[in-house]
Amino acid sequence: MKDDDSRYEAVRSRDARFDGVFFLAVATTGIYCRPSCPARTPERRNVRFFATAAAAQGAGFRACRRCRPDAVPGSAEWNVRADTVGRAMRLIADGVLDREGVTGLAARLGYSARQVQRQLTAELGAGPVALARAQRAHTARVLLQTTELPVTEIAFAAGFASVRQFNDTVRGVYADTPSGLRAAAPARDRAASGEGIPLRLAHRGPYRAGPVLDLLGREAVPGVEEVTGPPGRRVYRRTLRLPHGTGVAAVDERGSTPRTGSGGWLTARLHLTDPRDLTTAVQRLRRLFDLDADPYAVDERLGADPRLAPLVAARPGLRSPGTADPAEYAVRALVGPAAAGQLVQRYGKRLDAPSGALTHLFPEPSVLAAAEPHGTLGALTTALADGAVRLDAGADRDAAHTALLAVDGLDPATVAAVRVRALGDPDVAPPGMHAPDTWRPWRSYALAHLRAAGESE
Repeated sequence: MKDDDSRYEAVRSRDARFDGVFFLAVATTGIYCRPSCPARTPERRNVRFFATAAAAQGAGFRACRRCRPDAVPGSAEWNVRADTVGRAMRLIADGVLDREGVTGLAARLGYSARQVQRQLTAELGAGPVALARAQRAHTARVLLQTTELPVTEIAFAAGFASVRQFNDTVRGVYADTPSGLRAAAPARDRAASGEGIPLRLAHRGPYRAGPVLDLLGREAVPGVEEVTGPPGRRVYRRTLRLPHGTGVAAVDERGSTPRTGSGGWLTARLHLTDPRDLTTAVQRLRRLFDLDADPYAVDERLGADPRLAPLVAARPGLRSPGTADPAEYAVRALVGPAAAGQLVQRYGKRLDAPSGALTHLFPEPSVLAAAEPHGTLGALTTALADGAVRLDAGADRDAAHTALLAVDGLDPATVAAVRVRALGDPDVAPPGMHAPDTWRPWRSYALAHLRAAGESE
């Protein structure tokens, strides 16, 4: 999709593969949509294309009420790319700009605020503030339409600095008032008090939830996470440490698919002690379940390989799961589930209100570094606590890899696992594994197929 004529053909065919990859705006209506919007295809001369929803909003277009372009999966490009723009998009999605401002975002990337503004605007048509504004608007709509929270609370929970800014943004993005958006939502979408926030975690293309739940079930650390229910109807639940408080998330194995188009969503529910954490919590679940992946690109490349072709045909849309907490995963990759459970019981923080079998947060690196200062565990947690190893959403993958290898006693296989899961790198092969160049840039997905099929190298 490098030229507008190709984009328009995708729009004409309502190709959902490109939802989130680009957006179209119609000059005669002032509305922007996702490519698969079921509305009548506009004439070519009236269409403009944008790389992000924020760019379309900045040009004065409002979101289509029919296809909800603000709710599409994120572009898979941001997970694949390791450059400044990709890292910035991951950090903005995690809510860093709302918490630390443009200066904090730039500092994490190692550039000046002006350089970050210039790079994002040149490539995406919108700077960091505009990108974060679009994200806040989406968060506000979710809260308005799924909770009974007062409008004033929603304004600040979504990250707005004032109620006036909130009202102006909602009107600009949705051409409606906050109360109008709330009234337009079906009653079935709204949760009763105490039931948490119901969510639809969108994905593009097919999604193989079974192997993901299998993996999460095998790895589950008691007190922090669990997988319950029979195969095909399982529910994954876990605790979350978030910037402003804590959370408990539940994600159903049974997904849903719309009547038209492709893709679908996983149904989830979030209980948060502070609603300001909604955006961050959702993004961490998306990374855990690899919901922004492009299964069409992955399956096309890997399906051309004779060894992988039957595996891809058997499991189209197989994902390479990430993690909800990168530092936590690094520790777990080192010690294993049983020892991780012991660390939770000894040093984990108990929830103020346990949720069934979920009773603790995984201990922070600084706590573990003080309590278990010796050996590889002590070296790793110290490096995580003092910033020598950075695994956050905007971390430089190569720099993190080098820093992990420098941790005394951490072997290359563990480092590779951390790179796949904690850093979300789609192109990692374990040391010693023969991975043909034809598998690039999806070697992590190739490994997921081999493991799901029970094959070894």
